[in-house]
Amino acid sequence: MYTLGGAYAEFSENIKGSLEVGKLADFVVLSKDIFNLHPKEFFDVKTQMTVVGGKIIYAQ
Repeated sequence: MYTLGGAYAEFSENIKGSLEVGKLADFVVLSKDIFNLHPKEFFDVKTQMTVVGGKIIYAQ
């Protein structure tokens, strides 16, 4: 969700930077909401899925 500004800065917001049909997607799905964790709980967070360029490259 923090990539729209970066895509805009490199003039590529029409192909990436937000999750929309037809755009490239690079993101991860985590096992816990990292915004609502105590710092000591970060080590318990697992990667559930990694998507690069719209293709799943890792799925648990």
